[in-house]
Amino acid sequence: MTRRITRAAIQLAVLSFIVFLLVFFLDNRYRVLPQSIHSHLPLHHEGLVITDLTVQTCSTLNPISKCKLDQEEWHRVEKDLYLGSGWVSRAYVHIKRKKEEELKEDDKVIIDVRTGKLDPAMGDKSQASEKWESRPAGVWIKRTARRHASDSKKTVTAIDVLFGADAVEPRPGWALVPNGALHLDTGGDNKEPRLSIRRGRPHKVEKPVPRIRKDGKFKIMQISDLHLSTGLGVCRDPEPKGHNGGKCDADPRTIEFVERVLDDEKPDLVVLSGDQVNGDTAPDVPSALFKIVDVLRERKIPYAAIFGNHDDEGVLSRQTQMLLYESLPFSLSEAGPTNIDGVGNYYVEVLAHGNNKHSALTLYFLDTHSYSPDETKFRGYDWIKPNQIDWFNTAAETLKASDSHIHYTHHHLDMAFIHIPLPEYRLRDNGWFGTYKEGVTAPGFNTHFKDALAQQGIKAVSCGHDHANDYCMPAKDEAGEPELWMCYAGGSGFGGYGGYGGYHRRIRVFEVDTNQARITTWKRLEYGETETKLDEQVIVDSGKVQHIPASEQHD
Repeated sequence: MTRRITRAAIQLAVLSFIVFLLVFFLDNRYRVLPQSIHSHLPLHHEGLVITDLTVQTCSTLNPISKCKLDQEEWHRVEKDLYLGSGWVSRAYVHIKRKKEEELKEDDKVIIDVRTGKLDPAMGDKSQASEKWESRPAGVWIKRTARRHASDSKKTVTAIDVLFGADAVEPRPGWALVPNGALHLDTGGDNKEPRLSIRRGRPHKVEKPVPRIRKDGKFKIMQISDLHLSTGLGVCRDPEPKGHNGGKCDADPRTIEFVERVLDDEKPDLVVLSGDQVNGDTAPDVPSALFKIVDVLRERKIPYAAIFGNHDDEGVLSRQTQMLLYESLPFSLSEAGPTNIDGVGNYYVEVLAHGNNKHSALTLYFLDTHSYSPDETKFRGYDWIKPNQIDWFNTAAETLKASDSHIHYTHHHLDMAFIHIPLPEYRLRDNGWFGTYKEGVTAPGFNTHFKDALAQQGIKAVSCGHDHANDYCMPAKDEAGEPELWMCYAGGSGFGGYGGYGGYHRRIRVFEVDTNQARITTWKRLEYGETETKLDEQVIVDSGKVQHIPASEQHD
C-alpha cells in the first residue's frame, strides 16, 4: 500500500513538473511577443497625472502569484523587468493615474522619482525637509497633496522602462531617473532596468527643414548596420583582434566610432540605412534605438531612417518603430503610403540655400523588406514590389513638374537609399572601386527597380546589408555608358558580423556640391586610417554620372 502511494505521489510530482515546464515554456516563449500589442511604448494620455507607483514581482512557480494588480486602479507598463530571461521571477512597473480635473483636494501626485537603497533625504541637506516614500525594487517617490501641483511642470505624467547600463533618453520632456537601475537580481547581464519619467504634457516635435549650406554644399553621412542591442552588446568579429586588451562591448565601441566621425565630418543629414537594431539581442527595441538617436539629438543633426531585415525581428513591428521615429526630435523619417508594400517609402526634399522653397536635392527612401516570401523559387531576400516602383515613378514625375523643382536654376540632383542591395550589384564586369569581400546577398527575383531609378534620373543609390562590402559600382546602359552609381555603406556596428579576413567597421559619406552639380563620396574607418578619406571619388560631375578612372577600377 505504501509503495503504491509512493509511486502515485512520484507520478503526480512528475506530471506536475511536466505541466510546470509546459506552462513555463509557453509563458516565456510568448511572454514578450504579446506585449507588441501594447507597442512596448508608454501610453501618452494627455491630461493624466501619476498618483502612485509600485513594482510587482511574481513567481512562475507559485500559481497564486500574479504580476498584474487590480486593473481598476493600476495600469501596468508592459515591459517585463527581466526581459523574459528570469527563470522564475517576473516583474512589472505599475502606476496609478488620474485625470487632472478629477483630482480631489487630498489626492497626491508624484513630483519626483529616485532609485537607491537609502532614503534620498539622508545625507542630502537639500532634500532633508522632503518626505520620500519607499516602494519595492529600491524605488523612492515624492508626492504632494497640493491641488495646484497638478499644473506644475514638476508633475510626473508618464513612466517608462529602459534597459542597460548605457541607456539614454532622447525624448523631449523625458529623463532617466537618477542613481541607476532598479534593485532586482537580473543576473548581471548588463540589461538592468531603469525608470524614465516624463514631466508635464507631451512635447510637440517639429520636423527640421534640410537646406543646402551657404557654400552650396550638403553632406550626407550614411550609417548602416549598427546592430545595436539592449544593454552593452557583445562584439562580433572585433577588428583588430585583441584591441584594448581584448575588452570589447559592442554598442559603446560602435557609438564612440559614430560620434568621432560625426564630430569630424559635421554632416548636414544622417541616413540610417537599416539594421539599426539587432533583433535577437534587443528584447527592448527603444533602449537600443535611442542610443543612436540621442547622439544625433545632442548634435542637432537631422536624420532619415529605413529598415533592414533585422530591425523587426524582436518585439516591435516596422509600423510601431516608425511611429517612434516620427515622434523623435530631428527625425525626417516617415511611414509613407499605407496602400503600398512596406513601411518607410518616402522622400526628403533638400531646399536650396536662402529663404526660398526651391528643391535642390531629392532623397528617396524605400523599404526592401526582409526575407524571400517564396523560398522554393527565390532563396534569400525579398524584393522591392511593383507597387513601390509605381509609387516611386509617380512621386518622381510629380516632383519634376512641381514649382519647387521647375524654378530651381541649377542641376537638380537625386539620390536613393535602400537596405538590401539590388540584383545589379552583382555585375562585376561593370568594375568597381572599394572593397568587394563577400557575395552580394541581393534578391533572387529582379523587379528591375534599377531601371526605374535610371529612367527617373537618380544619380546614385546606396545600400547596406552586406557588411564587408563597401564598393561603388556603375550601372550601365545598353551602350555601356554609366547611368547610375550603386554604392554600399559598409557595416558600422560591432554587434553585426565583420570577418572576411579582417574587416574594419566603416561609414560612408556623400558630399553634394550644388554649384558644380557634383557628388563626391568617401568612407571613414573605425580603426587604422581614421583620419583619412578612404576611396574618395567623384561619381557625378556637372550633373553627369562619371566613369571609373582607370587607376581606381577593379574587375
